[in-house]
Amino acid sequence: MELAGIYVPLITPFAADGSVALEALEKLAHEVLDAGAAGLVALGTTGEPAALSPEERRAVVEVCAAACAGRGAQLIVGAHGGDTRATAESLAALGAQVPQAAAALVTVPAFLRPGEAGTVAHFRALAVASPLPLIVYHIPYRTGQQLSGAALAELAAVDGVVGVKYATGGLDQAAVELLAAAPDGFAVLAGEDAFLASMLALGAAGGILASAHLATARFVELAAAWQAGDAVRARALGHRLTGLALAAFAAPNPAVVKGVLHAQGRIPTADVRLPLLPAGAAEVAAAHRLATELVSGLDH
Repeated sequence: MELAGIYVPLITPFAADGSVALEALEKLAHEVLDAGAAGLVALGTTGEPAALSPEERRAVVEVCAAACAGRGAQLIVGAHGGDTRATAESLAALGAQVPQAAAALVTVPAFLRPGEAGTVAHFRALAVASPLPLIVYHIPYRTGQQLSGAALAELAAVDGVVGVKYATGGLDQAAVELLAAAPDGFAVLAGEDAFLASMLALGAAGGILASAHLATARFVELAAAWQAGDAVRARALGHRLTGLALAAFAAPNPAVVKGVLHAQGRIPTADVRLPLLPAGAAEVAAAHRLATELVSGLDH
């Protein structure tokens, strides 16, 4: 499986009555794919999966799977579980629902802090049991578990692990080490929106980015510019997209993204489910302005 390009971790839109707005989700899925996204992520953190019922999660996956199948795009689905056994059960259930061409995004074990050896053992066990290839989601400020470059290299060598979503809050030494020595068939995907340009410059294969909802074609253009070696264009565009990314995360994700999508008329409400709260009007307006400028091609 080759992972490359920009993947959009879809928000879960809600209707005015609080239900999942599946028609809006389908429309949004096709919009970002039309704009050049390489694929979709269903039930990523941006999709608020913990706040969805099992029936809602299944429906979201079905919509995203159908959109990807119709466009020949890559489907990635978040798998969740508190321990190795529960995560393996989640992966087995996903394998029965989605095509085997899909991949599963699996977070480094959260809260437990099993250490690097335990984390590697966790993914080795999952890779043996999983019907789907795995993408490691490394986000230590949520999980509490840091990983060194050596541990990431071990994970990259596990058969059945095809990539990592790298979201450590910055561009650190482990990222540099991994990008310098990532094996063939293993994709390093930027997961920290504001550091996409830096990661691409160092050789990342692409990114999984919530802010790419708002200017999908521009994020795709940035990835293509780095791939083509057009550093001048990539730097200029990268600076502007970094500004959008920072604005999109001015409130807990996905509140600002949902606020902008609603302001654009693309989803029926800006609602999030507790414990999240909607973004403030000023936060939404700032991100909306930047997205509008990027989409229209204006330079400000």
